[in-house]
Amino acid sequence: MDVILEARGLVHAYDGGVEALSDLCLTVPRGQRLAILGPNGAGKTTLLMHLNGTLRPSAGQVLLDGQKVGYGRADLNRWRRRVGLVLQEPDDQLFAANVAEDVSFGPLNLGLPEAEAAQRVAEALESLRISHLADRPTHMLSFGQKKRVAIAGAVAMRPEVLLLDEPSAGLDAMGTAHLLAALDRLQAMGTTLVFTTHDVDLAWAWSDAVALFHQGRVIGQGTAEQILGDADTLAQVHLKPPFALALGLKARQMGWLDFDQDLPRSRADSLALLDRLGR
Repeated sequence: MDVILEARGLVHAYDGGVEALSDLCLTVPRGQRLAILGPNGAGKTTLLMHLNGTLRPSAGQVLLDGQKVGYGRADLNRWRRRVGLVLQEPDDQLFAANVAEDVSFGPLNLGLPEAEAAQRVAEALESLRISHLADRPTHMLSFGQKKRVAIAGAVAMRPEVLLLDEPSAGLDAMGTAHLLAALDRLQAMGTTLVFTTHDVDLAWAWSDAVALFHQGRVIGQGTAEQILGDADTLAQVHLKPPFALALGLKARQMGWLDFDQDLPRSRADSLALLDRLGR
C-alpha cells in the first residue's frame, strides 16, 4: 500500500488532563477516500488537527511520504501546503469580504504573483462549481455554499491531501450530494481525501477505506467492507453496519448475489437490488 500520511503513537491531552489521543496509529493510503468513523466527542477533530500540524502531540510522530515532519515555521508551511484542513464550521474559516478574496488568501499568503493566485482561485471555484459566487459577500452565502467556499480555499493551495471534518454536517440530502460530487472531482484529479463522520451510511457509500475511532485510538482500519461489515467491532463504538451493506451481505449469504457482483452502496442501490430480487 502506498501511504502518503501516517500517524504513529500519537498522544494528546487537553488542559485538565483529558486525554484526546492515546497511542493513536493511522495510515492514509495515497489517492483514496479514508473515513475516520466514530461517535461525537471521540477526538476525531483533534486527530485531523494533528495531521496538518495545527496541534502538536506530546508523544508520537506524524510522517509525510515516510519522512517525519517538523514543527518549525518553514516546516509547518511546507506541511500545510501539502495537507489542507477544512473545519466543520465554515464560518471559522471565512473572513474576507467576498468569495474570491477569501479563496485567494492562501495563494497570496504563499507569495504567489497575483496572476497565478487569480488562476488558482478560478480553478478552485470551478472545481467546486461555485464560479458564479466569486463576487458574492461571504455573509450572504447559504450554509452549503459556505462549506464549498471553505473547501475551495483549501483546494486553491493545491494540497495533496485534504482533511475534512464532518463534511456533511448541517447539510440536507441535496447539499450533501452536491458537496460529495465536488469532492469526487477533486479525488479524480489526484487529491487524497480524509474525512471524519459518525454516519455509517455515508462512510459506506463514499469511502474506500475506514478507520474506526474509539476513545482516542484507532481500533480497526481496513477496507470499507472489512470494517463496516464487522458488527462486533462496530458495537464497541455503539454503531451498526450500514443498511445497504447488511442487505448486500445477506443477499450473498442467501445466494441471491454473486461474490463477484458489487454490493449495494446507497439507498438507490439497495432499492434496485430489492427490485431485482422481487422479479
